Amino acid sequence: MEGNGIVNEIGDVNLSYLLLAQRLIREDRATAMFRLGLSGELAELLGNLSLSQVVKLAASSLLLCRFRFDDHAILSSLTHDGKDIALQQAHAAILLAGQPVEEIR
Repeated sequence: MEGNGIVNEIGDVNLSYLLLAQRLIREDRATAMFRLGLSGELAELLGNLSLSQVVKLAASSLLLCRFRFDDHAILSSLTHDGKDIALQQAHAAILLAGQPVEEIR
C-alpha cells in the first residue's frame, strides 16, 4: 500500500511538471527552454502534446523531471547563507546557463 502511494505522488509531480512545462513553452519558448534545460526539439515535442498524452505520460512510475544540480559544489554555493537572494538567483542563472540541455535520445 505504501509503495502505491509513492507511485501516485510521482504521478502527481509528473502531471504538475508537464503542465507547467507546456504552459512555459507556449508562453515563451526560449525562456522555457532555459528554465527547464530543454533542447528545442524536446520543447517542441512537449509543447505539442495533447492533454490525454500528458496524462498518459504523467502516469509513469518514474519521475520525469530531474534535479538539475547534480554537482555538490554548485548546490553548496547556491545555498550559502552569506549571499543575498538576488545574488543567489543571478549565480544560479549563470551556473545553469553552462549546463547542457536535455536532448531526445
